[in-house]
Amino acid sequence: MKTLVTGATGFLGQFLCKKLESQGDEVTPVNSKNCDLTQEASLHQFDSTHFDRIFHLAAWTQAGDFCLKHPGEQWIINQKLNTHMLSWWAEKQPQAKLICMGTSCSYDPTLPLTEENYLSGKPIDSLFTYAMTKRMLYAGLTAIHKQFGLDYLYLVPSTLYGPGYHTDGRQMHFIFDLIRKINRGKLYDEPVVLWGDGEQKRELVHVQDFVEVMLQLTEKASNTLINIGAGEEYSIKTFAQTICSHTGYPFEKVQYDLTKYVGAKSKCLDTEKFRRLLPDFVPTPLDQGLQETTEWFRSTFHKKETAVL
Repeated sequence: MKTLVTGATGFLGQFLCKKLESQGDEVTPVNSKNCDLTQEASLHQFDSTHFDRIFHLAAWTQAGDFCLKHPGEQWIINQKLNTHMLSWWAEKQPQAKLICMGTSCSYDPTLPLTEENYLSGKPIDSLFTYAMTKRMLYAGLTAIHKQFGLDYLYLVPSTLYGPGYHTDGRQMHFIFDLIRKINRGKLYDEPVVLWGDGEQKRELVHVQDFVEVMLQLTEKASNTLINIGAGEEYSIKTFAQTICSHTGYPFEKVQYDLTKYVGAKSKCLDTEKFRRLLPDFVPTPLDQGLQETTEWFRSTFHKKETAVL
């Protein structure tokens, strides 16, 4: 099977490419170095290959307050990435199934986070621009399917975690930032200061679990939107306490900065649809996943200078 993957060098992309290759797929990995998706003609280098599947993971964003600082750039760059992919798919690869990544921040947090509400209400202000580019991507998929009959799948993940996260200096998602801060507290006796009061809640899904579910759903479902998550959330304090237990850092020494950006107070996806399609799927236990992620982080970053860590 011939498969193209954008965002192939990202956190999710690396795991997906390895899994596809292990299954015998002929994988074409796409990243910003070999294919600049902001340029309309960039994908034409692959015109002669007829792909069976295209996984569009590429997005221009980072965690934390990145969206607050770059709303205009996020709109322009992500619209280019997505529009160029949709146009190339419709014109040059209509036989391929296009699997795209959504984002949970597209949901209005005042509504139930069910698939039917993805385009309803308003995303939170701090993530509004990025959230709307992902809504536009979904709208584009449905429009192309409606007019031309092309097959797609749109998946909305909760926060991904696991070993192998990027180490290039970009802002980290909350769980990796927690692990980083607590590891530094243990190794260098630095104060551990978390953003907010620690009561905001988040949901995690292990990156390898997500890849397994994504590939199974690619075979089972078409032309629909599906949430993928754990179906339960925990407070930042709970995550911090678990990480402290794995690092040996005293949880009672953790401090909180109430002036810092915290995003949504709660974000837990409704996963009934995904569970109905894959009733036998067993996810990685959270404590196990956090322990292996913490150990990977410590072994990887302890080798680097303090400034990099």
